[in-house]
Amino acid sequence: MRRTAINPWTYPEGMDQGILVEGHQRLLFVSGQCSVSATGESLHPGDMAAQTAAALDNVETVLRAAGMGPADIVRMNTYVTDVDTFFAEAGEMMAERLGAYDIRPPGVCAEVTRLGRPELLVELEAFAAN
Repeated sequence: MRRTAINPWTYPEGMDQGILVEGHQRLLFVSGQCSVSATGESLHPGDMAAQTAAALDNVETVLRAAGMGPADIVRMNTYVTDVDTFFAEAGEMMAERLGAYDIRPPGVCAEVTRLGRPELLVELEAFAAN
């Protein structure tokens, strides 16, 4: 599979504007993942950074179950209940974690009124190809 970053502009930093994927055979659409345990209990109430890390762990779990990994992510959408808190407490950690796999997936970061449970602060939706 060939991945080519498409960046006609120099902003915003931290994410590619597009990813051209060629020669792939499989696509995986990962449902929104939150900070929940394997049995569905909410984790880390009130802690944006810990919830983001747990949601990333859950995205990775789904990827691994499909025989993929974080390096296969080609798009990631981030939904948060407070975008300022997300960038202040979790944005850099998330960028570093994804950067460890040499990816800067394009996507959306959107503030929403609430997620599926009132205690959840972040939800990550990913698309992967290999």
